[in-house]
Parts: sequence; structure tokens; C-alpha cells
Amino acid sequence: MDQAPGSPQEPQGAASLPTCYRHPDRETGVRCTRCERPICPECMISASVGFQCPECVRNGSGTGHAPDAARPRTLAGGTVAADPRLITKILVGLNLAVFLVQLSVGDRFTDSFDLIGRAFVPILGSVEGVAEGQWYRMVTAMFLHGSYIHIAFNMLSLWWIGGPLEQALGRARYIALYAVSGLAGSALTYLIAEPNQPSLGASGAIFGLFGATAVLMRRLNYDMRPVIALLVINLIFTFGWSNIAWEAHIGGLVGGVVIGYAMVHAPRERRALIQYGVCGLVLIAVVVMTLVRTGQLT
Repeated sequence: MDQAPGSPQEPQGAASLPTCYRHPDRETGVRCTRCERPICPECMISASVGFQCPECVRNGSGTGHAPDAARPRTLAGGTVAADPRLITKILVGLNLAVFLVQLSVGDRFTDSFDLIGRAFVPILGSVEGVAEGQWYRMVTAMFLHGSYIHIAFNMLSLWWIGGPLEQALGRARYIALYAVSGLAGSALTYLIAEPNQPSLGASGAIFGLFGATAVLMRRLNYDMRPVIALLVINLIFTFGWSNIAWEAHIGGLVGGVVIGYAMVHAPRERRALIQYGVCGLVLIAVVVMTLVRTGQLT
């Protein structure tokens, strides 16, 4: 058979190279050392011996690591999420939804779920409070607000502080920080405030986010002046205005600093144990304060 000028002649019966299982248009002579599928240079991931394909690395096959070992992690060890503000969006949505219920139902709803130690509530016609066994008030009060200005200020703070912090910690750790800081604020309010003084708002949890943000920025060697200035302004409002439960702010702030320090400074080899262990210790403190105050009021 004639051959076109300049074209190489391929020996008859010569076998072509296999193609990459992910890119069929690319020939390759390399195979995954685990599953033996052909892989091109783009799909090769260096292993202890040879190369592995992306699926074997993702599944932890033959590597001795858990399947999620190769996933990207946040500074605190959390999984990097596609939407780094999802939990913050949910929290803002929950607070706004509860506020709409407050506006629709009225004071009866608010007085049924705000934080109060022990007092007769006229609109309910009975003695109410945490000391009466209504411990749920320490949680529900975190989602109630007293006015448009109150919820607007808190939600703007939550959005501004919470989003970057959620991205740095990861969703699970961020939820733990928010919830435990809020409970610390509720517990200190219950312990110190007058038993007939109602308290409500997300401020305790948000001050916890402030505290954790300060710890995080110090850990990253960022300029601390903006967050310190904002924190000082908030503290001035806390102690300068009446009808503000400063106990919730201080309790949340202290809880946030303690938990935040554990989140960003825990050693990698036992990070989760220390992080959630510290959250557990703060919760124990919350329980102790609650039991002590309940004993005083009953």
C-alpha cells in the first residue's frame, strides 16, 4: 500500500495505549496502584508508592486514612462548606421569624418564653420562671427581641461578625460556639439579675461571637484595633443604657473567649476532643449556676 509522503508508517498490529478513565481522549501508560485504572497526568495523585486516582484517594482506599482525610479543612479543623454563611443565614432567619410571631401573637407569647427567674406574670395569671422548672426559657429567650431597633442591631451584628467566623470555624464548631455562649449569657443573667426582671435577645450569643472573633484575629496576627473599638462601643452601650441585661453580654463574652481560644489553639492531634471538651466544661458551669440560683429561689 502506498504511504503518503512525510507520514510515519505504523507497524501493523501495534497496540495503542489505554486511555484515562476520566478523560477518554488522553492516552496514558500509568495506572492507579490501588484499582489499576489508567490515569492521565491530571488525574495522578502521588501516593506512598506510585500514583492513585482521585476516587481511591477520596475514599481512603489503601491509604490508611479516613475517607474524609483529604478534604480541605478550616483553621479550626472544620469541613470547608460550599456556603460558608449558611448557619448564619439560618440563625438570622429564625430570629426574624420568631420576632414576626411576637408581633402577631403579642405579649402573651413573649412572656411565655422570655428569661425570668421567678415571678408572678399577670398576663399569664401564674408564677412563672426558670426556678419553676421552665429551663427552656434560657434557650427560647435567645431568639426573642423587644423592639425593631433591638432586633435590627442584633441581626446586623450577627451577620457582620458571624459570617466570617463561621467560615473560619466550620459549621459544627460555629453552632457549638453560638449555642453555648448564649446559654452562658442566660445562666449569668439568671444567677445575678433580679428574679422578676425579664430578659430576652440574641445579645449573649453575639457577644460570644465577638469574643471568639477577637481570639481568632489575635491568632492570625490581624490588626486588633477595629474589633476592640467595636467591642468597647458595645460595652459602653451595655453599661450606659438602662433596660439592658449586661449580665447576658458579659456571660456570653466570657464564654465566647474561652471557647474561641480552644477552637483556634487546640493542637491538631487532639483538636476535636479539646474543642468540644471545653464546650462541655462551659455547659457544666451553666448547669451549676442554674442549679445554685434555683436553690436560692425555691
